[in-house]
Amino acid sequence: MQCDIILQRLRADDPNAEIVAGWTFESWGHLHPGLTLEKAIEWLKAECGQGGVPSIFVAMQGETPVGTASLIADDMSIRREFTPWLASVFVVPEWRGQGIASALVRRVEAEAAAHGFERFYLYTPDQQALYRRLGWQDKEDVEYRKEHVTVMARQLDKPQN
Repeated sequence: MQCDIILQRLRADDPNAEIVAGWTFESWGHLHPGLTLEKAIEWLKAECGQGGVPSIFVAMQGETPVGTASLIADDMSIRREFTPWLASVFVVPEWRGQGIASALVRRVEAEAAAHGFERFYLYTPDQQALYRRLGWQDKEDVEYRKEHVTVMARQLDKPQN
């Protein structure tokens, strides 16, 4: 990852919150029938926690957001027994391939571990290879919201005191 990229917690009052909500709406809004950009912004601002679940992180290059990832309680209505979830991992296309997604995933993993979680989950239709490289394991393949996805899990290291 480029050394001038900073990962920071996204706050609800951050002007970049609407940009991040726009990315997630454009990328995954089709999975939520009836969702509007305005509702996506409202939801995202509600998920900007102070630590633990929920939390949203943003990768910043100077004053410009270039990526995001979230730690949320529930991301899959057919697997409510799984919690918490890594969700909404996104990097602006021109910034991909520089390790930003991996750094964001690691930041979310650290947040989950710091708050006592030993395991957490994600689902993806097409990024299994990325997550496997980061230590995630396939749990199951399912059809979810008319899309074939792989549910993956990651055992977390306990934080060092």
